[in-house]
Amino acid sequence: MSIQKTSNQVIFTIDSTPTDNDPYVLGESIAVNGVCLTVTEFEQTHFKVLAGAETLERTTLGQIQHGTRVNLERAMRVGDRFGGHIVSGHVDGIGRIAAKRDLGANLEFDIRAESGLAHYCVAKGSITIDGISLTLNKVVGPILSVALIPHTVSATTLAARRVGDHVNLEVDMIAKYVEKYVEKLLPGGR
Repeated sequence: MSIQKTSNQVIFTIDSTPTDNDPYVLGESIAVNGVCLTVTEFEQTHFKVLAGAETLERTTLGQIQHGTRVNLERAMRVGDRFGGHIVSGHVDGIGRIAAKRDLGANLEFDIRAESGLAHYCVAKGSITIDGISLTLNKVVGPILSVALIPHTVSATTLAARRVGDHVNLEVDMIAKYVEKYVEKLLPGGR
């Protein structure tokens, strides 16, 4: 990955060849570490995306350095198999890795979520960390615990993260909609 910074935006050139023999398309949405970005240029071996000031302020993309490996996810097509929870690529906030434990078969992480995000999380519910859809093992206050199986360890970049690193978090979209709807039904609702 290479990075070109200006005063209020960053252009990322990401070395990647589509794994499904389906070429990139101008205007296509691709999640980069969980952040939905638009392809602005592409060649067979790479594509470019732009992150503006709002995205850089609300996500970890502003911290990425030249050469950093990132998680990439193309948008799901209508009719494709749905194998996880609903992920939009609209990051809700940032978390910090509070603990990392190698349990042999699994790698376990505790993530301290930004204020208010854990409110949308429940044990055995879903969380997206740097674009990786995961099941929550436990939620204790602002601490979200997840375990990565060996396939997730090898197919994503999360295993390389260290205690203290920041990660992008996207909470369960349905939980946010339910809360908004229920608030309107309650006395004094918004």
